[in-house]
Amino acid sequence: MKMIEQLVNVERMEHTLALFGSFDTNVKMIEEAYGVTVLLRGTDIKVTGDAEKVGPAVRVIETLLSLLNNGEALTEQNIHYVMSLVSEGQEDRAAQLAEDVICITAKGRPLKSKTLGQKKYIEAIRQNTITFGVGPAGTGKTYLAVAMAVRAFRAHEINRIILTRPAVEAGEKLGFLPGDLQNKVDPYLRPLYDALFDMLGSENYQRYLERGNIEVAPLAYMRGRTLDDSFIILDEAQNTTPEQMKMLLTRLGQNSKAVITGDVTQIDLPDKRSGLIEATRILKGISGIATVQLSDKDVVRHRLIQEIIKAYEKYYDHPSHLHRL
Repeated sequence: MKMIEQLVNVERMEHTLALFGSFDTNVKMIEEAYGVTVLLRGTDIKVTGDAEKVGPAVRVIETLLSLLNNGEALTEQNIHYVMSLVSEGQEDRAAQLAEDVICITAKGRPLKSKTLGQKKYIEAIRQNTITFGVGPAGTGKTYLAVAMAVRAFRAHEINRIILTRPAVEAGEKLGFLPGDLQNKVDPYLRPLYDALFDMLGSENYQRYLERGNIEVAPLAYMRGRTLDDSFIILDEAQNTTPEQMKMLLTRLGQNSKAVITGDVTQIDLPDKRSGLIEATRILKGISGIATVQLSDKDVVRHRLIQEIIKAYEKYYDHPSHLHRL
């Protein structure tokens, strides 16, 4: 095994501190992943190890430094993501993620795409009237759609944001929840509220809600309406029936946009005929309608979620396991 060392020059000391992380946690992740040793030598970072491993480790470090240079903070998630880009030879595309601010949150935080899949999703929403965002939990499907809706609202491109999702259990189990209908459907709509609070702050949210600029309602409320000048988000769309999906899509009025999100592995419908699956097949190839498939690589929550998704996919790809349950 041939051992080599390579130097990476760091111009700004604060970038070195951010790169190494608290108690060197960031650098330890790189050392463990590539079996190399990373040390600071003045203004240089020295990477030592097997000749085949030093190159990729250096490319990871250089890419992370370029993210820091663009004002990005390093997290466990984006360090792992940069490693995956390096393994695919796509690390030069990481800089694209730091370029585009989607929306500024209520606390003044700039919101950006964290993966290339998310960037593709955002571009599709920008360029199309209807966008289907399909993928597993934790990929930011709903959160980014709400961010794009708030962006369009602030730019006066639309005058109303409509957030809806099917209450699959609205028949039987919702009966056990206390309160009026709004209280009963609120638990289903909570993730949508949370994203809006994040973008707008609770005071602005309340004001826009009272004015009718924001509407959060179960899918059944959309029937018989024409939705003009609106940004419509249908969440958990895998749990719509084909009839419900057609109903919503045909509500779209002048100057409106719709984003439809869902995870086809999480269908709770009794007969499993999902309106989301059918719609993406039926509407494929129509200009102005796009489908973006997000994957476990686009998971931006805890790193373990990626591992959980992969483990389930592997398990169900081998049906012989099921007989042992």
